[in-house]
Amino acid sequence: MIADFVAQFAKLIASNPDDVRVEVKDGDEITEILLYANQADIGKLIGKEGKMIGAIKTVISGCKAKDGVSYRINVEAV
Repeated sequence: MIADFVAQFAKLIASNPDDVRVEVKDGDEITEILLYANQADIGKLIGKEGKMIGAIKTVISGCKAKDGVSYRINVEAV
């Protein structure tokens, strides 16, 4: 559910939505969400001063309150 949200949100922002891919790595305490995007879209996904990725993290923290799982997001270039 969270990975689908992140993927759809990133595809709306990215200039190359076909390059956006999300992987989820479940850990003991933290679930890591890896967001892969085209090099040209990395700046758009992070935003000025990290505001865009910060907004995504804020929404995900609401899900943490609901299901008790901690999430970490990493944005990487394809």
